[in-house]
Amino acid sequence: MTTSHTSLEQPGRGRLDATSLARVAIFAAIVAVLGLPGSFSVAGGVPITFQTLGVMLTGAILGPWLGALSMTVFMALVALGLPLLAGGRGGIGVFFGPSAGYLFGWILAAFVIGLIVHAGNRKPVTWRTFLAMIVGGILAIYAIGIPVQSAVTRLPIGDTVLTSLVFIPGDLIKAVIAAIIVMTLVKAYPRAFRRTWASQNASVAERV
Repeated sequence: MTTSHTSLEQPGRGRLDATSLARVAIFAAIVAVLGLPGSFSVAGGVPITFQTLGVMLTGAILGPWLGALSMTVFMALVALGLPLLAGGRGGIGVFFGPSAGYLFGWILAAFVIGLIVHAGNRKPVTWRTFLAMIVGGILAIYAIGIPVQSAVTRLPIGDTVLTSLVFIPGDLIKAVIAAIIVMTLVKAYPRAFRRTWASQNASVAERV
C-alpha cells in the first residue's frame, strides 16, 4: 500500500488546512513565550530579546508563506493590545516607536528565511540554513528596522547603523542556535517540516 505525501508538503501559498493553521498559531505562541524573559534596551531605545530566535525558527520550519503568516498573526494580536512582546508590551503604540521597523521586519525575515532554507523545495542543509538566518534573520530585519528607527529618533542613519552594531553579536549567537535546532529537527524529526523530502525520509526510516 502506498501513502500520498502531498498533504505533507507546504511549498505554496494556497494550502491552509487545519494542521497548517494550527502550526501558524503554535509558532506565533512560541515567539510570544520567548518574550517572557523580558528584554533590555540599548542606544535608541530598541529592546534586545530572544524573540528573534523564534522568528528564525518560524521561517525555517514553516516555510516562507506560513512563516510570514504566523508573524502577521502575531503582530495583529500585538496591535489588538495583547502583551506578547518582551517586557509585556503590546498595543498599537509599539508600531510607532523606535522598534516598529524591526517588528515589521519579523514578517519579512520569516519569509526570506523560509525561501532560502527550502530553496527549490530541497532538504535543508547546514550552510544554507545558517545563510538564511544571517540574510533573513539579521539583514532583512535591519533593512527595515534601521531606517524606521532613524526616522523616529531623528538620528542620522549612519549613526543609527553604528548604534545597531551592538545587536550583531547577540543576533549571530541566535542565528547559530536556530541553525543547530533546525538541522537537529531535520535529522531527528523531519515530519516537523511537512515537506515531501521529510515524508520520504520518514518512509525510508520506517522500512529500515
